[in-house]
Amino acid sequence: MRVAVIDESASRAAVIREGLSTVDDCEVFVLTERRGLIARIAQIEPDIVLMDLGNPSRDVLEEYFAVSRALDRPIAMFVDESDDESIVASVEAGVSSYVVNGLAPQRIRPILDLAVTRFNAFSRLQRDLADAKGKLAEREIVDKAKRILMDSRGLPEPKAYAELRSTAMNQGKRIAEIAEAIVTAHRLMGGT
Repeated sequence: MRVAVIDESASRAAVIREGLSTVDDCEVFVLTERRGLIARIAQIEPDIVLMDLGNPSRDVLEEYFAVSRALDRPIAMFVDESDDESIVASVEAGVSSYVVNGLAPQRIRPILDLAVTRFNAFSRLQRDLADAKGKLAEREIVDKAKRILMDSRGLPEPKAYAELRSTAMNQGKRIAEIAEAIVTAHRLMGGT
């Protein structure tokens, strides 16, 4: 596991490093400068990012939230103090685990595990949502194509669908692809 630790304080980064010492096959990269952070993280290609911000200002938080949004990785963020607004902003920025006043070596491993688990669960939900949206869009295009066939050729709905299905099978394509072609051709011919 490759872990990027973002911390401007060497002593606080040492606490995280100590907590990661119990993780097998763990390669730790400590980044102490904020400049060029996204590019440096991209070079490391970490499996997880741990950010220790101590007591950050609003500007620093916003800067790190921008980093969070740009990464597609589990992120655990450690802060000394927080407010509701910062917590909401961190979750919206993609932070998987937001830990207030909890930087201790024995807590690092469970927090890391939680961040990875939450990230994976959220990623699964996003994939499921994208899949559902894709299927809904396909269903809508198939329905449009059926209506076009019903109107233009006077077919009942079951026959229009059978025609789509038969054409798809004959051409080795999906029904949605044939439906898309029918809808596109209909639009080009002046249909709505």
